[in-house]
Amino acid sequence: MEERRVAARRRTLKGAHIVFNEGRSTITCIVRNLSTTGALLRVESVIGVPPDFILSLDDGTSYRCGVVRRSGTEIGVKFGQGEP
Repeated sequence: MEERRVAARRRTLKGAHIVFNEGRSTITCIVRNLSTTGALLRVESVIGVPPDFILSLDDGTSYRCGVVRRSGTEIGVKFGQGEP
């Protein structure tokens, strides 16, 4: 399979939350790998995860995200432009 990522991802295991609905809704997730341009998230279910959201890591870092792929319990996201 051809690698299409712009930046190499580092394996990680970080707690995070998918934040949407103007901050009123969250889904707990685990960040499995991370780069400057995107991440792979593990969730209990991809059902209910919106196409765009804020990813808020437990260390206080946040990113605007757009979903680029979903499968089973994993979501691949691309980071957006600007501050979350």
